[in-house]
Parts: sequence; C-alpha cells; structure tokens
Amino acid sequence: MVVVGERKSKEERREEILDAAMEVFAQAGYHGASTEEIARRAGISQPYVFRLFGTKKELFMAVDARCFRQTLEIFQRAAEGLRGEEALNAIGLAYGELLATDRTYLRAQMQAYAACDDPEICAVVRNGFGDLVTYVERVSGCDQATVARFFAKGMLMNVLSSLDLKDANAGEPWAQRLLAGCNE
Repeated sequence: MVVVGERKSKEERREEILDAAMEVFAQAGYHGASTEEIARRAGISQPYVFRLFGTKKELFMAVDARCFRQTLEIFQRAAEGLRGEEALNAIGLAYGELLATDRTYLRAQMQAYAACDDPEICAVVRNGFGDLVTYVERVSGCDQATVARFFAKGMLMNVLSSLDLKDANAGEPWAQRLLAGCNE
C-alpha cells in the first residue's frame, strides 16, 4: 500500500522555496544562482518556482525582503523593554550571535548588497535597511552619530564574519584588535 504524503499549502511551499533560495543565492549570488538548483533543493519542479514567484529576480527580492524582516524581528526581540544604549547593546549582541551561528544568513545578506546594481533589487535592500535604521533610531533615541557608529560596527562585523574572523581566536592580530573594538 502506498501512503501519499500530506499535501502542503501554497504558503508552506513558498517558505520552503525561500529557504532553498536563500541557500543557493548565498552560495552563488543573484547572477550565479540557478532556479533549477533552487527547485531541486526545495523538492519541487522548476515551473512551480516560477508559478509562485514569477521570475528569478522576484524570488531574489523576496529572499532579500525576508532576510531584512527577520533581522528586524531579531532586533525587536533583543531590545524588548529596553531603551537607549541598553537597547543598542542588546541588539548588537543578538546580531553578533546571528552572524556567529548562521553563515548562510550572512552570505545572503552580503549577496543582497552586491546585487544593488539592479534598481529594483536595490529598492528592496534600501527599504529593508531603512527599516532597520528607523527602528534602531526609535528604540535607542540616540543621536545620528551614535546610530551611524552602531551600523558601522555592524558592517565591520559583517566583513569580519565574511572573512571567517569572527572570534577572539581568529589568529590575525589586526582582526583581534578590530573584534576587541567591536566588543567595547
């Protein structure tokens, strides 16, 4: 007797495709990624990817928007009930933990920035990043210079994580100095 698996909803399939797409885009970038590979990893047909997302660009933009939305949710959970420098410190720690534990997330984020030569992709990335800045400004109540330093430190953390130099045992003295500065 053959047991047929439970049929998944369109939304469940969509989430599975987004998960697979994030992995593939993180590895290969927008231009190098294949919708065929995304479909294979999601366990569906390539035409179904296009039925749900229309184009590869629409899928990439959906992954980017989701990535920024998840980052904002992480910021919000970390800062819950906090204000000012306490909120910034909590957000920074949560973001550092994310970078340390999810290399795919980091790489997908970096690929989003790299694809900003396309105006439509750039608009999604700008909106997502803008939401992060607006939230940090609101929850911290800090001045422009403090918020700018906070995001500059975050970008430095992205670079160090991309170079796989994210902890004090990185072995590179210059990286250790930068990491120490990020932890101050």
